[in-house]
Amino acid sequence: MIRMIEKIGIILCLLFGMINYSTAKVEKELTKSSLKALGAPNNPKVEVIWNRYYDSKEIGEICKRISEAYPKLAKFNSIGKSYEGRDIWLLTISNSEKGDPDKKPAMYIDGNIHGNEIQGGEVSLYTGWYLAEMYGHLDWITQLVDEKTFYIIPTINPDGRDHFMHDANSPNSPRSGFDPRDDDGDGLIDEDGDDDLNGDGNITQMRIKDPNGRWVIDPEDPRIMLPAKPDQKGEYELLWSEGIDNDGDGLVNEDDPGSYDPNRNWHWKWAPQYVQWGADRYPGSLPETRAVVDFVFKHNNIAAFQTYHNSGGMILRGPGNKDDQQTYRREDLQVYDFLGKLGEEILPGYRYLIVFKDLYPVFGGELDFFYGVRGGITFSNELWTSFDYFRKKQDEERNWFGSQKETYRFDKLLLFGEGVVDWKPYNHPQYGMIEIGGIKKAWTRTAPSFMLEEMCHRNMAFTLYNAYHTPQVSVDSIFTKELPGGLTEVTAIIKNSRVIPTHTSQDIQNKITRPDYVSISGGKVLMGGIVEDRLTGLVKDQKRNPEKIEVEAIPGMEAVFVKWIVDGKKPFVVNVDSEKGGKDSKQLK
Repeated sequence: MIRMIEKIGIILCLLFGMINYSTAKVEKELTKSSLKALGAPNNPKVEVIWNRYYDSKEIGEICKRISEAYPKLAKFNSIGKSYEGRDIWLLTISNSEKGDPDKKPAMYIDGNIHGNEIQGGEVSLYTGWYLAEMYGHLDWITQLVDEKTFYIIPTINPDGRDHFMHDANSPNSPRSGFDPRDDDGDGLIDEDGDDDLNGDGNITQMRIKDPNGRWVIDPEDPRIMLPAKPDQKGEYELLWSEGIDNDGDGLVNEDDPGSYDPNRNWHWKWAPQYVQWGADRYPGSLPETRAVVDFVFKHNNIAAFQTYHNSGGMILRGPGNKDDQQTYRREDLQVYDFLGKLGEEILPGYRYLIVFKDLYPVFGGELDFFYGVRGGITFSNELWTSFDYFRKKQDEERNWFGSQKETYRFDKLLLFGEGVVDWKPYNHPQYGMIEIGGIKKAWTRTAPSFMLEEMCHRNMAFTLYNAYHTPQVSVDSIFTKELPGGLTEVTAIIKNSRVIPTHTSQDIQNKITRPDYVSISGGKVLMGGIVEDRLTGLVKDQKRNPEKIEVEAIPGMEAVFVKWIVDGKKPFVVNVDSEKGGKDSKQLK
């Protein structure tokens, strides 16, 4: 009997092995015969489904898989911990065989600073995955990964992200992280947040029938509530978001978890709570903010920054408040305008805007910190846009999120009602018989599945062009002229072949990073300096250490001429060393 069971087991193992082998063979044959869709890897080593959202643990697992599949291109680690102890994952993409990633011109990318704005995580993660998978298949991507470094933090608010995904929420909660705060000043902490009364995993709205109310049902879509016209009798009153008075103070949902704004907690033009809500106690009071600040201060090679938020279809630049306008000088604005307008072309429906002028005032924002304190060209993209509802041009007014009618019609025609909870009766312990219904948490701010991958790819493309245009220095050419007494005049042309300068005006003004160095070896240097006038040959001498010329900045798409008088003959070696622009060397024999 035992032998018979063993034989059956062996047969089953062989059978399942044949099935698995057959399935793999069929998949391989299908791959051979299928037509690769352009813009994506044909046979990715790391399979990721880009029509869904991942929590912080899954993000870490995907980053780890990428680093294991591409050990020469990807590195994975944590830069710190959130308040609740979750890792803040960093994925670094660069070809380590082509130089130290921390010495190459770099781009920093992050997303999901606000807990509910999760899709920046997917856009950031997609960028790292795409760069690794397409390396060696697309020449432009290969060049980019060889020359540049990408520091990618998909979520800098893992606590808020996970609570949004796993707990009951509305599209607008939780905005903060989960460091506790007493919002209503009653001595208790986070004791009266939203409540999922009907247990459907969403925080929607409550309404109550009231002959004196000022709301009516939309005759075209009974799911929509409209304000009654001035001469129209109302039918309902809208109450708070779904919840009860948990602490018995007569108020509903007035002390949510956290309740600060992580995007008001940064060390540039910060303002206290009485100036703007959400600033918290002092700049850098949050562990997530401090982790990012510590990281970027250790990486002077970062020349450009990109952050992702999630609604409005905007390519935002600073300043966040009008009093900070003088910080953005003409030279830098030319770079911003070039890249911002390129973004409008890559991202249909998006608009290149200024935060304080076209949105609202922001003090202590991450965007302004990266430019003001670190001197890097910085954009923040608001990802979901109402243009994508029906691909119609939006009103020139600030209709960033689309009208309520558009939102519900899109849900009806393309989501088939999945995005909205129909109004249903509920016996509320305080209000009596009410109705609960409205928009689900995964709709209006987050892109639906069939649009998510396009959003990831288009926004990534904008970011990659920004990264491409981070400075790239080279020793373009060297000329010599023999002088009496065995001396040689050596002139070197140092070129920056990209749009972003090696130092922005903000960087120069505040001496944020060291100057670029252009040095020569091969003889005793008697004098040296920068050629200020190429026609007359006027040179500004550097009195100390003339063999190592300090260059304030190499402008985008321009060159700097450096000249030395050297006691000696060829060969000479000229080196350029720029923290944000990389290194290069050339020998003249």
